Amino acid sequence: MKSNIKAINPGKKKNAVIKQYAIYIVFAILCVVMVIAAPGFASFINVMNILKQVAIVTVIAFGSSMVLISGEIDLSPGAVCAFSGCVAASLAHPGEFPLFVPIVMSVAVGVLCGFGNGFLTAKARVPSFIVTLGTATALRGITLLYTNGAPISNLSEQFKFFGGGSILGVPLLGFILIGVFLVMFYIMEKTKFGRHVYAVGGNEKATFLSGINTQKIKIIVFMIAGLLAGFSGALLASRVNAGSPIAGRGYELDAIAAAVIGGISISGGVGKIYGTLVGALLLTVITNGLDMLGVSSYYQDIISGVIIIAAVYMDVRGKRNK
Repeated sequence: MKSNIKAINPGKKKNAVIKQYAIYIVFAILCVVMVIAAPGFASFINVMNILKQVAIVTVIAFGSSMVLISGEIDLSPGAVCAFSGCVAASLAHPGEFPLFVPIVMSVAVGVLCGFGNGFLTAKARVPSFIVTLGTATALRGITLLYTNGAPISNLSEQFKFFGGGSILGVPLLGFILIGVFLVMFYIMEKTKFGRHVYAVGGNEKATFLSGINTQKIKIIVFMIAGLLAGFSGALLASRVNAGSPIAGRGYELDAIAAAVIGGISISGGVGKIYGTLVGALLLTVITNGLDMLGVSSYYQDIISGVIIIAAVYMDVRGKRNK
């Protein structure tokens, strides 16, 4: 009997290692294929373009990842991004306010929305799926009322540089993405709060019985997700030079897709922030590469959908096999 266990365990360990690093292997292979198939894919200009394309959604995805790890889901980031972006744009006209004012206000809007989501989910015990779906729907209407359905333009040069400028040829968005990633990585990997988030997602009841305030953890998690969505709203408004009431549509799904593809479990308690970064890069590289190859966007959507379904299937299958 003992010999059978020894024979089985190495195989299981090998499968676990392959599963853990599969996304990174796939990403590396994909990049090699794109370099060979699409001339110019590895050019500096295109790499910087990929960086600009991936930055905003990935910042949102970091927040969505934390929510998923805590065992919940957030469907409101796209709407929060749109509303906070319009608020930022309305305060970013030339000569009116310093740059920090529209940025701080967009972040404040996001934090407030996140607090509402967290409070209703943790305290009122309303499923986060319903709460955040309601928040998203309401915010879309509020944004249209706030803007009268029209984009807000005439933004200051400082504000436009915030999300659209470059330093030594590298988009400022790239530096912001790296900064946000490092902060989120530190929070989730090096702090007691991060360990508590994993614990809540892994087994909320046991975590509560161990003396941890699980409701407080969830509220803070949603507030951080809202903060990042609000900050992304300011970045998006800056990049497109306008606060659009219809901005951010589908961002919440892109963020969740990046997280799940990167190894964040939809059941909670499992996943790494750097996996989310790779997941977002993988989706962006696919889109960018297929654009360069002249593949129709219809096929791109199909390919992305298949990848997302496969990632969720692997996550569920992995849970069942434990």
